[in-house]
Amino acid sequence: MGAGPQATYKVEQQPRAGSCHYRYTKDGEPLPDPRCTPGAISPAVTQANLAQTICRKGGYTKGIRPPVSITGQEKKLNAAAYGYKGSLSEAEYDHKLSLQLGGDPNDARNLWVQPPDPGHKPGGGINNKKDPVETKLHTAVCSGKVTLAAAQNAIATDWTTALQSLGLG
Repeated sequence: MGAGPQATYKVEQQPRAGSCHYRYTKDGEPLPDPRCTPGAISPAVTQANLAQTICRKGGYTKGIRPPVSITGQEKKLNAAAYGYKGSLSEAEYDHKLSLQLGGDPNDARNLWVQPPDPGHKPGGGINNKKDPVETKLHTAVCSGKVTLAAAQNAIATDWTTALQSLGLG
């Protein structure tokens, strides 16, 4: 459990440089180190208040996202923790449990520098196959097809198999 949305954010301490290691699926998709990035949920989002938080019209995530002045510094430190050597403009500072699934906005346990997907062309910006999975899970939670906890568990376990594990893909 993370701290949840804050009125003001501060740069969170990241794991020490070189202490985190990417894992990869058989298809080469990156996964975070479960010791460094186990995920953290926001206490502000519960199954009981979905309509007032992640499922509300007008968006939830925009109002709770930390500013780039904070996440930019964290991204550099997290890249060092993971030993990421690529261009930071082509990697995403990603929430393991996305904001649209009730992930904590700025808990270091929920954020990692996600390398570009396999086959990414340098100079092409961020290419992330995880984002559409998060959106499909969000839709399933908000429509009542799956519980918030089930979606959070599935994506935290392995985003590449989350939809299949819930019978959604």
